[in-house]
Amino acid sequence: MSRIATRFAALKAAGRGALVTYLQAYDPDPATSLAILRGLPGAGADVIEVGVPFTDPMADGPAIQRAAQRALKAGATVAGVLALVRDFRKGDDATPIVLMGYYNPILSYGVDRFCVDAAASGVDGLIIVDVPPEEADEIEPQAKAAGLDLIRLVAPTTDDDRLVRVLRATSGFVYYVSITGITGTRSAARETLEAEIPRIRRHTDLPIAIGFGVRTPQQAGEASRIADGAVVGTAIVDTLAASLDEKGHARPDTQRLVLDQVRALAEAVRSNAA
Repeated sequence: MSRIATRFAALKAAGRGALVTYLQAYDPDPATSLAILRGLPGAGADVIEVGVPFTDPMADGPAIQRAAQRALKAGATVAGVLALVRDFRKGDDATPIVLMGYYNPILSYGVDRFCVDAAASGVDGLIIVDVPPEEADEIEPQAKAAGLDLIRLVAPTTDDDRLVRVLRATSGFVYYVSITGITGTRSAARETLEAEIPRIRRHTDLPIAIGFGVRTPQQAGEASRIADGAVVGTAIVDTLAASLDEKGHARPDTQRLVLDQVRALAEAVRSNAA
């Protein structure tokens, strides 16, 4: 099985959901980014999403937009992101890594080359926000050939007919966008999630992770109980950003502050174990 399938199966056997954490590659610089990435599994992250910096991240809110700008200023490229994953893999061959981003950088890099290089670097899955199932032939054959999962977003506005179509083109896990709008702006009500997740489960056996509105340990714990995982991104990016100095550089405690936050999130997720 893939690392993603193996990890979710192990967590299901343990009776708990996954903590999926998001980190923008190269934010605020390559060394700090790698240090945090390496520390995430020990802090309790079960799956790691690595953002591929892009100039126009249309699905992301201001915090992640600013993170992408910091990363690009620090010299982030697609090749650099893949190198970051390779460096991480030197010390961790078990934690699933998912690249999250947009199609334009992949297209510029070369789709065939990107999928081959991503898999060789230790990437397990892709979330490409602006490639819907109708356009899956742009990258799906190459990703499948390379053994990469294509993780799709499902939103509250996804009706049952479209839901079936989206899930048919999904592997790894389903990313449930708990709100309408961009990342990091608000949170979904528990009652809404408790109604929506069973609707998705009727159409798939894949694990479901809830994101786009999960910020606090309490919310992460609830999401991991209702679904199979909680995705926390903007809240972590906010902590990192608040730790930087006036020039946007990492301070000595940047890494610790981010990993301490992840430990608190992980503790809440684990306390919801069956």
